[in-house]
Amino acid sequence: RRTCSKVVFDALREVAGIADTGLADSTLDGDRSFVLEAVQLCGIALRDVEDTFGDDRGVALAAVRQNGIALTWASEALRNDKELVLEAVRQHGMALKAAAERLQNDPEVVLSAVTENGNALQFASAEIQADRE
Repeated sequence: RRTCSKVVFDALREVAGIADTGLADSTLDGDRSFVLEAVQLCGIALRDVEDTFGDDRGVALAAVRQNGIALTWASEALRNDKELVLEAVRQHGMALKAAAERLQNDPEVVLSAVTENGNALQFASAEIQADRE
């Protein structure tokens, strides 16, 4: 499993052609500003810091804006946050799978998800799937 800092430094090395300087330090995983920058570069990095930052709305919001699938590693409370879930499904419709059940039954959330990716309908509630309108 790669740490958040490893993801960021690997990405920086790849994009900028920077040699491995040994600067990637796992202690940075607990630094909110570092984590915020990391998830802005790679939203999936939330997976590596979910225990510490999975309930941090600002970090989760930055992560789902970069990659909606990062919603998977947000806390249950945040997967119940309509605004955050809307951001996630607008970025990646399939993030609907990670949304709280009540939001999988919310027409606005489902429509946003399906607009981004029609396959997201499979994660909508049975009630919404049965609704022909």
